[in-house]
Amino acid sequence: MNTTRISKNLQNALNKQITLEAFSAQIYLMLACWADDNRLDGIKSFMMKHSQEERVHMAKIIEYIQERGGSVKIEAIQKPGPEPKNVLQCFEAVLKQEIENTESIYKIVKMCIDEEDWATWNFLQWLVMEQREEEKLALDLLDKAKLAGGANMSDAAKFDFNKTIGQTGQEFPVADNINPLTE
Repeated sequence: MNTTRISKNLQNALNKQITLEAFSAQIYLMLACWADDNRLDGIKSFMMKHSQEERVHMAKIIEYIQERGGSVKIEAIQKPGPEPKNVLQCFEAVLKQEIENTESIYKIVKMCIDEEDWATWNFLQWLVMEQREEEKLALDLLDKAKLAGGANMSDAAKFDFNKTIGQTGQEFPVADNINPLTE
């Protein structure tokens, strides 16, 4: 009797998503290191927290595949792109990565609909909601960076912007505590 409750197709797509979440975590780490090198402690803190959040996403997807009797395959991740040259480029990189994640997740959701895998579709709804929030936050921060002067922001504006980002409320749960039905 076959006890695997998820198709090979969806397993492969979710495994690719795990790799994309790992890559996203690496991008946030690279941005955190860039911020540290540029004495932007608020931005560094923000990026470190978001790197951890991406790892939580990875863990939750891994747990789901395993719960459905599937097989998780951990793949190598690519090196993050070049470091930004300024704060504006930093937050443009954040938005770009979040959009890439969202588009990937949407493709998996469509696969669930096509395969009529309602359990996986339901599982992914927490991630769809998470990505909506992440894109909104990334857009908001990018707008703030533009208002602060964009690529040419003054040192005073950079100081204030860094302070504001450092105070951005961020809480993220551990993977085991995420319940897609209650969030």
